Amino acid sequence: MRIGLYPGTFDPITHGHVDIIRRAAALVDRLVIGVAINRDKGPLFSLEERVEMIEAECAWLSEETGTEIIAHPFENLLIHCAKDVGASIIVRGLRAVADFEYEYQMVGMNRALDDCVETVFLMADAQHQAIASKLVKEICRLDGDVSKFVPAAVNERLMAKLRG
Repeated sequence: MRIGLYPGTFDPITHGHVDIIRRAAALVDRLVIGVAINRDKGPLFSLEERVEMIEAECAWLSEETGTEIIAHPFENLLIHCAKDVGASIIVRGLRAVADFEYEYQMVGMNRALDDCVETVFLMADAQHQAIASKLVKEICRLDGDVSKFVPAAVNERLMAKLRG
């Protein structure tokens, strides 16, 4: 069984994330969405909320693609998480050249730690290249409409959290 790991903070999950998940699901038999517990980032949504949103958005994707998609919180090294879930592939989404610089370094470090795990880059679809969770939160916080950037249920949660 080919298992892939798509890690991120997903604070919150966006249409860009969903697009990468859909496309990654075509490459593996099981896709694990690694939900990073990153206390330094101070996420808007709790770990439990982020996992709930991912599970809700991935339920229909799993049915559509026939690939098992599960959310898995982690706080250890990415390469250790990959081992924990049995992943041989790490999936990373790229939006711009700036993303590549950072990801290139990460691949080198991860290969040095375990050269049995491959990293696969998927370019964001053109319509999703500008979407970043950080920007989505800022736009929503300032009373902007983020409905075109996030799934409807996520939009509702954002509005409730940021606008009361």
